Amino acid sequence: MIKKIISFFVLTLVLFGCAKNNLGTFGKGVSIGFDPRTVGMQIDDTLMQKNLVARLTLTEKKYFLSVQVEVLDGRIFLTGKVSEAEEKIKITKLAWETKGVRSVKNAITIKGQSNFKSTAKDVLITSQLRTALIFNKSIKSNNYTLETINKNIYIFGIAMDNEEKKKVIEEANKIFDVEKVIPAIYLVSELSRNKV
Repeated sequence: MIKKIISFFVLTLVLFGCAKNNLGTFGKGVSIGFDPRTVGMQIDDTLMQKNLVARLTLTEKKYFLSVQVEVLDGRIFLTGKVSEAEEKIKITKLAWETKGVRSVKNAITIKGQSNFKSTAKDVLITSQLRTALIFNKSIKSNNYTLETINKNIYIFGIAMDNEEKKKVIEEANKIFDVEKVIPAIYLVSELSRNKV
């Protein structure tokens, strides 16, 4: 009975979210002006995301706030902070157990590995990259989710072509103090339902 209630609640949230915003949303409520995924793909991704968030929350309530889940074409991207390495492994396992998953990228960090100064630097790096993407007219900046952890930039999103993907990575590499750029950028042509 509880599973049916949870399923109904998740489905209601998904359908309400799709009806409310016909532009589509990606991740943390970021509106996507051009989302090349079909409505069916968007719904599948949203269901996967809500399903994994619900399972994480049932496993440990604190994960609802400490772990962020992004799904794009069946590819799961995890960010956030946990207390122990075992938790990171457990979350990765739960992500792989999600029906329809194609890949899992885990950028979750362990608490205590960063301090206030490094966290402030990470926020600054993310803000600089977000601004650079917005001002670069050849990049659809709303199609990207950015996360910086210990001076490593994680970029998750959809590029229209290889040229846009290259420009996003170049912009990230231009930012002062960045140690590593870790892209998870998929081309429109790579989306599963766009393949013939």
